[in-house]
Amino acid sequence: MRKVFRNSVVFLLCMICGIANGTQGGGYFAGTANAAEPPVQVTRQLREEPLNNQSGEGQKISKLAVIIDDFGNGQKGTQEMLSLPVKITVAVMPFLPTSKKDAESAHKMGHDVIIHMPMEPKQGRASWLGPGAILSSLTDEEIRKRMEEAIDSVPYAIGINNHMGSKVTGDERIMSIVLDVCKERGLFFMDSKTNYRSVVGKLAAEKGMPAIANDIFLDDVHTVQHVSKQLVTAAQHAEERTSCIAIGHVGVFGTRTAEALKVSIPELQKKVEFVGISDLVRERSSWRPNPLPTY
Repeated sequence: MRKVFRNSVVFLLCMICGIANGTQGGGYFAGTANAAEPPVQVTRQLREEPLNNQSGEGQKISKLAVIIDDFGNGQKGTQEMLSLPVKITVAVMPFLPTSKKDAESAHKMGHDVIIHMPMEPKQGRASWLGPGAILSSLTDEEIRKRMEEAIDSVPYAIGINNHMGSKVTGDERIMSIVLDVCKERGLFFMDSKTNYRSVVGKLAAEKGMPAIANDIFLDDVHTVQHVSKQLVTAAQHAEERTSCIAIGHVGVFGTRTAEALKVSIPELQKKVEFVGISDLVRERSSWRPNPLPTY
């Protein structure tokens, strides 16, 4: 009887030692212990990573580049946009009554200036394009000439984006010429993404140029409430992917877009830094602006 009791005690002690040692012995108890509870080191890492993200230590600051299209024709919201307390990108249409004035004012106030180049859409009125538009009917020489003239007409421009252009941005012949002129003049091309089948990104990469594109339209619905909501979405996008490019407009409803921006900026600045498009292009590529000409 004593022998049986002694053996039982020894057996129990062996079981307790096996559980305490965990992985030693590689037996059933060791395997069960590992399956039931992850290693302490892994658990600590999983818990600490979100805290590091929240603190921002070692993390890039999320950046939001807001591009405002359709400057150049004295549109509603022009002065309100130029007076915003953050850096924006002013996209100026060429050959219009206030094109030069708007570009000069924007540059003076510290904003980036790009050319809002009119390009043929798949649908829409020709009158919406404005003068000097890039059309699919133009020859290679005509496309190049119109691009050169547009670049020469807008002071301080460092890049170009498309006004409309759903047809042209899907045409490799035309966009190859457009990008060649941009590259020769030291400008980048930012795809406004009016065509989801755009060839701009592919061609830009092939030519060693920055491949950048719009992420979200702010005022596809013309209310302050909607623009404010889109700005929140843009900020969330920037936080998730370190940066975001968003497009709004001056025009008939330009004051509404400007109002939404002005009201939203203080809260958004807690999450993102407002930058010009050139700041993002420099960060994402080797592109650097040529010295800006003096006008």
